[in-house]
Amino acid sequence: MKKILTTTALVAAMAAGGASAQQTWNMQSTYSGSLPQLGTLGQRIADQITALSAGEITITFQNPGGVVPALEVFDAVGSGAVEAGWSTPGYWAGRVPALQLLAAVPFGPRAGEYLAWLKFGGGEEFLEELYEPHNIKSIICGIIAPEASGWFREEISTVDDLRGLSMRFFGLGAKVMERMGVSTQLLAGGDIFPALELGTIDATEFSMPAIDLNLGFYQVASHYYFPGWHQQSTFFDLMINLDLWEGLDETTQLMIETVCDANITYGLAEGEAIQVEALRTLEEEHGVNIHRWSAESLASLEAAWDEVAAELVAEDEDFARVYESYTSFREGYSRWSDLAYLE
Repeated sequence: MKKILTTTALVAAMAAGGASAQQTWNMQSTYSGSLPQLGTLGQRIADQITALSAGEITITFQNPGGVVPALEVFDAVGSGAVEAGWSTPGYWAGRVPALQLLAAVPFGPRAGEYLAWLKFGGGEEFLEELYEPHNIKSIICGIIAPEASGWFREEISTVDDLRGLSMRFFGLGAKVMERMGVSTQLLAGGDIFPALELGTIDATEFSMPAIDLNLGFYQVASHYYFPGWHQQSTFFDLMINLDLWEGLDETTQLMIETVCDANITYGLAEGEAIQVEALRTLEEEHGVNIHRWSAESLASLEAAWDEVAAELVAEDEDFARVYESYTSFREGYSRWSDLAYLE
């Protein structure tokens, strides 16, 4: 309550005194600042806003647990317990199921197409609409390259081998894995390795090679699967308490949005660049077995996703509206994609 009152007082002071009032923000992250991209891109945002505002806004990046635990960031930002958060919309499926479509979609688009829908196909408008009732302003501030789709102790020859496994899995992809007979749970990044090492889970997915290498999953599971059918590209967002955001002047708001646009470009380029060495290290230094799902396995997973999507559309009106926008955009885009790009 003390923190909420402090934030309320800050907003009031800004309204009275304009953008020149100095502010100190905590930006609670769901990812450790030491993690490539997932953490470092959030730290970069905090540093750039601090620098470009000439110290009028000083943002402190908080590692998970710094103010609140990783998976409590949504409520903390909305209530004003922290001024800002760094995360992905996909973590908040329990609050707003449709937000998962603004994080990563199984068998979804590459970064360019996903960004096109976000910026020019209605995605940003849905983002604003879905977060607003929770007193949060969300700005997409990063997108990463395709992820891997899992670390396993034993080789997975067909999707039938997945049945009965317990696995950490993210977002909409978790629902697909459940359809394949997998028991899934969502764990924050820092909790995955201990669970895998202790046998609490049998397998895990988390992110791309450069990030997974950092977390050391290869020490427990040596079979690494591609492609990341569940996350061909993934959005990350800067969440700001909505009352606080609305108290900022237009110039400051534009500065923050511009930092986010620049961070998208930076992060996409960095993410593509750092995978080559990470893959080499995993294979040559740590003996990881790199696998690619067969066409048959991918077809089974995609068929399961189609079933899951149809059920979610039937269950949730907001999910249905966002999914219709997303799929309609993709149908139209396919004409351009088929003509313009090599397979």
